[in-house]
This record gives sequence, structure tokens and C-alpha cells, in this order.
Amino acid sequence: MTNQTRTSSAPALSRPTRFTRRAATWIAASAVVLGVTLTGCASTASTSTPSDSGASTSTSTIERDSTGSTDATTTAQTVSETSAAAEAFLETLTEEQREAVLYAYDDETKTTSWSNFPVTFVERAGLNLADFTEEQRAAAMHVLDALLSDDAYETVTAIMGGDQYLADYSSSSEDSLGQYYIAFFGDPSDTSAWEVQFGGHHLGINATLDGGADAITFAPTHLGVQPAVYTDENGETVQPFDGIYADAFAFLDSLTADQQATLTSGDVSMCAPGDTCDFETGSGLTGADLTDEQKQLLLDLIANWAGMADEQTTADARGAIEATLDETAIAWSGETTYDMSTGDGINFSISGPNVYVAFQAQQGSAGADVEGVTTSGWGHVHTIYRDPSNDYAGSVTQETATGGLGGAGAPGDGGAPPTNG
Repeated sequence: MTNQTRTSSAPALSRPTRFTRRAATWIAASAVVLGVTLTGCASTASTSTPSDSGASTSTSTIERDSTGSTDATTTAQTVSETSAAAEAFLETLTEEQREAVLYAYDDETKTTSWSNFPVTFVERAGLNLADFTEEQRAAAMHVLDALLSDDAYETVTAIMGGDQYLADYSSSSEDSLGQYYIAFFGDPSDTSAWEVQFGGHHLGINATLDGGADAITFAPTHLGVQPAVYTDENGETVQPFDGIYADAFAFLDSLTADQQATLTSGDVSMCAPGDTCDFETGSGLTGADLTDEQKQLLLDLIANWAGMADEQTTADARGAIEATLDETAIAWSGETTYDMSTGDGINFSISGPNVYVAFQAQQGSAGADVEGVTTSGWGHVHTIYRDPSNDYAGSVTQETATGGLGGAGAPGDGGAPPTNG
């Protein structure tokens, strides 16, 4: 994930250093992951509600541990360290818990148990972290720690912290806020394929690791955010999608007026979890219309989803996507300036032979209102990343979830669902 220099009027937030995050203990992590099952959790957070401007520091609410962190730069290192962390996590579980977490690698459940709906609408695979002991929760988070890059880990834990913030301060009656599930499809291994599935309402990671093929893919994955900006329990301001927004507008700002007109003439699409998808390319600007510099900015944006692990894995994903970028269509609607104080946010889709990304602002808070905090539009976003050529590393075919749930609009979501592919 890259953080381009911002030329618009969005809040300027700095990112924490690797040392700062990794020097922290797992006490804060355990508190947040427990979510609404903890009593008195809100009392440890800042009692003031944040505004969407004037922020000076961004940090993940769940911080990394010095013993579980990784300096992996290659796919093989990430596979090895994540497998070891997964085995260590499994060792903390009872036999009954192990059976509930482990699925066959090609079990079709992996396609129906991730969603951008609350867990009360779509049942997740595996076990709820809220039901774990502190040791088990820490071990589960070590799996993500080993798997993800620094920026990806920061984004993921900031998303989780946002859900916890809403549980503590908003008017939402959604009792699944702060609930996250973990499951493995296949046995953790350095040599054969297996998958880590982790998520809740605004998060759905499906990471397939294959040491034999020296490959990791995050297709499909859901990253969401609500609210746009919040204050964590340490009184620090967090903006989970700051990097994504910065990359999106760095790309948009690089386009000429004619290119922007073509970009906004296309139809933004959504290929949601819970439904099968034809991955229609659609209209709009294409990669063939871009300069080499603009192509790299677009790849930087896509890397927020496709490049969530080490440097080699990210480079491999970028290379595959770049090879067919000329055939990839990009469409955009909504605001053209990064200023969260105006408008209703942005929507875009990127659709090609080797990548599908949909980013859609939800025009409604789903009842998760906090005074002075953006919980709709800019501050309520659902995104989907898929790979038409390699979803689930080709191990299974997407199945339609019960009731077709999984689209960007849910009952009580506050906005009409987009058209699903």
C-alpha cells in the first residue's frame, strides 16, 4: 500500500512507525477484539467524539506484538511464518475448537461464509474471537501479524477499531459490532495450499497461501470502513482508509480533463460476496488510455487489496495485473476532490482479466450515528477485491449464499444496494 502525497483538502494524518506499533503489548489488542462482550470498554477510550478534520496522528487500535511481528520480504517467508503462527494458534485450542476452525481446503463454505453484511445476517465460518481466552485471541491475531504487511495490518486493525468505536459510542443496535471470526481451509502448511479466512461486518479476508506454488492471493477480500475517522482508546485519531483515499485521488488527479470525463462516463459496478459474478468489464477509461506513470498510480491503488502481504507477493500480483491492464476498465462516480466535509463520497470500479475492485460509499449509517463523526458516504464504505482468473486460488467456485446476502446494501444499511454481478 502506498501513501501518495495529497494535493486535496483531506485531513493530513501521519502513519505510525514500525517500531512504535511493534513495541506495544497485546493487552490493547485483547480488549478491542473482545468487542461488545467487555464491560466498561468505553470508559478506556477518549470520552470526546472526534471530528473529521484537524487530525494529526493515525494509528491502529490493535497494535503489533514484538514477538509476533514479521520482517518477511518473500512469499516463502510469509507462508512459513503464517503457517507457524497458525499451528501455534491451533495448539491453544481444545479439540472441539480445532474441529470448528478447520475445514477441508475445497469446502464450498469458504465461498458463502464471508460477506459485507453483519454476522447476524450471514453466518461466518470458524470461531468468534470473543469466545476465546486472552491467549487464544492473541495467538489468532499473530496469524494476521505474520500474514500481513505493516500497512495492511494497520488498515485491518483500524477497521476493527472502528467497529468497536461504533459499539461504544453510536446509536446502533447491531449486536454483531466487534465480532470477528477465524477459520482455516486446509491444514496450515509450508508446501501445500491452505486458506486463512478472517472477518466480521466490515472485513472479510480470504488469503490463500501455497508454498508449493510460491504464491499468496487475497482474492476475494472485503475491506470496509465505518466511521471515516474516530478517536481510539489512547486518544489518538484513526482514519482507516486514509491510504486508500490518498491513492485513489493521486490516480484521479493525474488524469487530464478529457481522461476524467471518460472515467466518469462509465458505469461503476459491484461484484459482491454472496453472489456469483460474470465480471463484466464495463465502460469507462481503460488502461490503454493511460500513460506509464498513470498506470503505476492505478497499480498503487489496486495494491491496497492485491498487495497485502510481503514485497515479492505484491510484486507478483502487480505484474499479473499490469500484463492485462490495457484491457482493464476503470469507472468513477461521486466527488472529484478529497474533502470529506462535502458531498457523499466516491464510488469506483476497476475491472479486467486479472483484477476486480469495487469501492462504494454507502448512503446511510445503518443507525450507527455519532455526533460530529462521518458514518455515511465518505465514512461508510464497502469494497470488494476479486480475481476473475484466480478467485480462491481456483480451488472452488463461488456459491450463492443463503438468501443471496452479501451485497453492498443490506436490510437496515441505509442505502439501496448496487447492482450485483
